Amino acid sequence: MILRRLSLLLALALSVPLSAQAIDFSTAELQRAKALQQRLLTLDSHLDTPANFARDGFDIDNRHDHNALSQVDYPRMVDGALDGGFWAIYTGQGDRTAATHLRDRDAGLQRLLEIRTMVAANADCFELALTPADARRIKADGKRVVFISMENASPLVADPSLLRFYHQAGLRMLSTVHFANNEFADSATNPQGPEWNGLSAAGKALVLDAVKQGIVIDQSHASDAVFDQLIAMMPVPFVLSHSASKAIHDHPRNLDDTRLRQLAKAGGVIQVNAYGGYLVDPGKSPQRKAAEDALSKRLGGWEAMSIAQGAELQRGEDALDAKYPVRHATLDDFFAHMGHILEVVGPEHVGIGLDWDGGGGLTDLRDVSDLPKITAWLLRRGYDEKQIAGIWGGNLLRVMQQAQDHAER
Repeated sequence: MILRRLSLLLALALSVPLSAQAIDFSTAELQRAKALQQRLLTLDSHLDTPANFARDGFDIDNRHDHNALSQVDYPRMVDGALDGGFWAIYTGQGDRTAATHLRDRDAGLQRLLEIRTMVAANADCFELALTPADARRIKADGKRVVFISMENASPLVADPSLLRFYHQAGLRMLSTVHFANNEFADSATNPQGPEWNGLSAAGKALVLDAVKQGIVIDQSHASDAVFDQLIAMMPVPFVLSHSASKAIHDHPRNLDDTRLRQLAKAGGVIQVNAYGGYLVDPGKSPQRKAAEDALSKRLGGWEAMSIAQGAELQRGEDALDAKYPVRHATLDDFFAHMGHILEVVGPEHVGIGLDWDGGGGLTDLRDVSDLPKITAWLLRRGYDEKQIAGIWGGNLLRVMQQAQDHAER
């Protein structure tokens, strides 16, 4: 007993949850949570699943369990009572040459086409949404909601006027930057630090053009200086589609409490993510990183792998865990971030964007079928149905409606 108390005190002092204290939910709790989600409009603000649409062997209508490349498909969305969300046009940051800008332009348009094609080919299960009212109607019709977002605006560098075409084709959320600086903005994680001290002149123009068209601005991945400029210049609220708390884990991708309060004061929303490296320090050794790179290279590289190879990748990663252990984030870690953010800004400014198929997922939240665990935790904490409805999409749609109303005016 004494040793147990000492270990608890040590864990509290280090702000590290004990693995033995993993949250456990009863069958009744999970059933109640799922039933609630089935009544509510349940949306995730950051789905990287479109990266799988052209992948060999992927079928949105079939389950792809225990696969390192896939966490979202229609059967598991049904199991987890996920109604849909924002499906991302993601482009990795290239070397910023003119040739790369053209490749990024084409890659973005290709990903847009893949999203639209998936929706058209599965019209009985999915439907494109352009407004909050669309999302509610699609839910009522028993289909899954497909909003389109863009993660990293590099596809617009060669021709920023393409933003208008993207909007006409369904784009409703835009982030300026990803892991490294680009022509529009500084990244929170650029190895060489800031280039523009926030947004460039082109970035400010892009943001204002997006606002005129009613596109929601997403600050995730951008630097704190970009956040500060958005607070100063935006006539409508903005969001962070997949971020976490810097007070819980001091990572440059996370937001500090002062900025969280500024976001809430401006009417914005932070969507809490489940990307392990933003929740905890995994303690990954150089040997582990080299082994991961070698495994990916042997299987042909992440982008070129088939779904079948994704299952092999999962088995390989499990083997690496035994050989080169790392700390994997858990629901305890996720709830530490979410609970802190809820305390700082309240449930009206919090949402969920778990970064599925883009690195998100936890040891006990493997894919979208596990989502009722989050709702069960919210119910256990005493949040009511209206507050949970806000967290599961209502808050985000409120920001979206404000952006569209402003554009109409």
